[in-house]
Amino acid sequence: MKVTVVGAGAVGATCADNIARKELAAELVLLDIKEGVAEGKSIDMMQTAALLGFDTKIKGVTNDYAATADSDVVVITSGLPRKPGMTREELIGVNAGIVKSVTENILKYSPNTIIIVVSNPMDTMNYLTLQTSGLPKNKILGMGGALDSARFKYYLSQALGCSPADLNAVVIGGHGDTTMIPLIKHATWNSIPVTNFLTQEQQDKVVADTMVGGATLTKLIGTSAWYAPGAGTAAMVESILRDEKKLISCGVALDGEYGQKDISLVVPVVLGRTGWEKIVNFSLSDAEQAAFNKSADAVRSMNDVLKTL
Repeated sequence: MKVTVVGAGAVGATCADNIARKELAAELVLLDIKEGVAEGKSIDMMQTAALLGFDTKIKGVTNDYAATADSDVVVITSGLPRKPGMTREELIGVNAGIVKSVTENILKYSPNTIIIVVSNPMDTMNYLTLQTSGLPKNKILGMGGALDSARFKYYLSQALGCSPADLNAVVIGGHGDTTMIPLIKHATWNSIPVTNFLTQEQQDKVVADTMVGGATLTKLIGTSAWYAPGAGTAAMVESILRDEKKLISCGVALDGEYGQKDISLVVPVVLGRTGWEKIVNFSLSDAEQAAFNKSADAVRSMNDVLKTL
């Protein structure tokens, strides 16, 4: 198996490191536009192989898309990261051009690959990739839901005093501070609803903290987070390449599911060797469905910006 990660910044490099450590692919290509960065980080990671015991071969290249040929999965992290006070929406103009160019170059050498979009604003960048790539919709996925669900589990674990690994909790909707919907009524702690253990006030706080999870880290660090986004992306790659059929929230094209069409939004999907295999429909309450529709409206407004570029 072969994986390419485009963008050797903090998220891309962390994703590549996770993929290598888990030996998800025999060959891993790290590509960046800045001379020497991908090469340097790849050598650095390869020098951990003897210490960590992995055999994945990592190659760094500068804008050499020929090196990415025949990739089974391509991860796109390219684009500007968020800065404090900046919304994901403000990144559309710059990142749309970058993501479109990267997709076109990747498909020249890997026309049947599966693409995972990490670049922000993720819902709109994923929609752009869907519209311009020509790939079947099951081969285009947005990463944000895996990250938001992991953050949801973190805040739940803090409130419950339990292991995040014992929790099942998903986020749907847009990958944005005001558009994501943590489904707390559906979250469970080893099959028991978490609402059995948390007061309404605690539940509301967990949901609120999850929704601003990215902005919280951006304010603290001074830029976008990278450990959890990198790990979340690698988890998606793992489920695909190992055909694990894991249920993971991902940005995908909707065609009537959850009452929406012609849009990419985060919903729970089964990930296997061919990409996303099916969308799992949660039974939403009227309030949850209304929130999902509102989220869709907000994402459509962002998508409309693409028409002006």
